[in-house]
Amino acid sequence: GSSNIDCLASIGTIFAIYRKDNDSEPTEKDALLPGRKIVAAGYALYGSATMLELSTGQGVNCFMLDPSIGEFILVDRDVRIKKKGKIYSLNEGYAQYFYPDVTEYLQKKKFPEGGSGLHCGRSVGSMVA
Repeated sequence: GSSNIDCLASIGTIFAIYRKDNDSEPTEKDALLPGRKIVAAGYALYGSATMLELSTGQGVNCFMLDPSIGEFILVDRDVRIKKKGKIYSLNEGYAQYFYPDVTEYLQKKKFPEGGSGLHCGRSVGSMVA
């Protein structure tokens, strides 16, 4: 993603928050916890607006930074990915390394029999976009 800074593409920060169980100084062990111990996670997206997607384990909420008050405002509650769509996103520059099943799936989406159900690829090269 950092290579996207020069071309003004979207960049962001992915994060996870763990509960600290004691008052001692943090150690490397504190940072190497399993995912099941995460209490909150999300990402911030920096662009024309600063967005924050956050989950505390009960759905995902979307916030937008309001620079006039310096606070994040809830703009979308319980965000979900559509069950079906017409867009896929991955870096096809690595297609030679894809598993055969992935390659076959993509071929069926890009070149459907009968021409209906065509899917389009989009990728900006960022983990958050």
